[in-house]
Amino acid sequence: MAVRESVLSAGRAVLELVEREWQPLSPGELEQRLDQSVEEILEAELMARLQTQPPAAVCVQLLQSQDTAEPQVLQTTTCTGPPEEECPKSQAAVKYITDLLQNSESRARLAGRARLSLSHTVLLSLTLLSERVSYRSVSRRFHLEKGNIHRIFFSFCERINMLEEKQIRWPVGREAEEALFPLCSPEKEQEEQQGVSHVLGVLGHTRIPIRLPIGKHDVESTVPEVKRMKREAHPDSWLNLQLACDREGRFLHCSISKGSDVDRGGALRDKLKLHPELMPSGSCLVARAGYPLTAHILTPYSGSHGPREELFNKMLEEHFHILDQAVANLKARFKRLRYLDIGNYERARAVVLTACVLHNVFLDMGQGVQGDVEKEEAITREGEGEVDDEGLHRRDAISALLFKNFDSGSV
Repeated sequence: MAVRESVLSAGRAVLELVEREWQPLSPGELEQRLDQSVEEILEAELMARLQTQPPAAVCVQLLQSQDTAEPQVLQTTTCTGPPEEECPKSQAAVKYITDLLQNSESRARLAGRARLSLSHTVLLSLTLLSERVSYRSVSRRFHLEKGNIHRIFFSFCERINMLEEKQIRWPVGREAEEALFPLCSPEKEQEEQQGVSHVLGVLGHTRIPIRLPIGKHDVESTVPEVKRMKREAHPDSWLNLQLACDREGRFLHCSISKGSDVDRGGALRDKLKLHPELMPSGSCLVARAGYPLTAHILTPYSGSHGPREELFNKMLEEHFHILDQAVANLKARFKRLRYLDIGNYERARAVVLTACVLHNVFLDMGQGVQGDVEKEEAITREGEGEVDDEGLHRRDAISALLFKNFDSGSV
């Protein structure tokens, strides 16, 4: 009797073990395991190829199109030299971004990855961002359907957007103190002047052209005024990208809005007013005309002015070049921002935000690029924006001190 009970007990234990091991997976668990299996197979194949071929040859095969008429894919991560020299940078970028996505809190599956590993997803998306190539061209390179590439790319952008708070961060505490630089000159080290403010960042904006949404096109009309409007760009045919960057060109603040929703720093002004602790004592942001003049944001003098105001404006203009260069670098690395053939605002915004987040990621990696600074359009040359008394008093006090130091030969 005892033997029989022992056998039954052992049988039940084995049955429970089998049930636990063979219990059906939930849809989410199944997708995750399938993704992991596919990635392991693809990575195993890549490792096998690496063992039989030189690393440079494998990297060229991964990046080079089968259609030799389109060699620009070799520049997907700002490669400008021979493949043998630049492939390590491309591989490092793909690995770094892949690790960021794998280590992020979101474990959501990237859409369309049934036939593509995460590292290849990153490479494909960098290709689309970095070069103005068509989906058809990328389809031939990665042997994927165009529709699947579309899903993969925008799913990648959504995942990168989730990293915005970690990658585009407003510095606080010691980090903010270390980011400050003198208002006197951002180009060279000088003796600090007592009473002269220090700059935390440069605030400004640029425009990203997009495809006009359906229904926004002007219709033909015999009315001259309507014909004139038809020739002009519709405000929703671009996105306003508002940025604040530090001395190194790293983005501290990013805001994206429709072309018709113009906000020259109003939201940021209100935020700094509610949370003055975000600005270290005696520090400020500098911005071009058109932005609000406050105790935290300094803008140039407008209209006719004397030598004191001219000196102040000249000092600020030297700082504006920092943001101009950061924007030029952003557009040089991510050439798709020159024109986004996307008529959906949310998706266009996701692509632009992805580029801004990755801009900081590449700076963290030490992979900077140097774009050519172009003259901004007339939109940046506006009259003075909103002003408050505290901002007026602070600007006058700083400009007077700068002029006094300059006049005495100490600036």
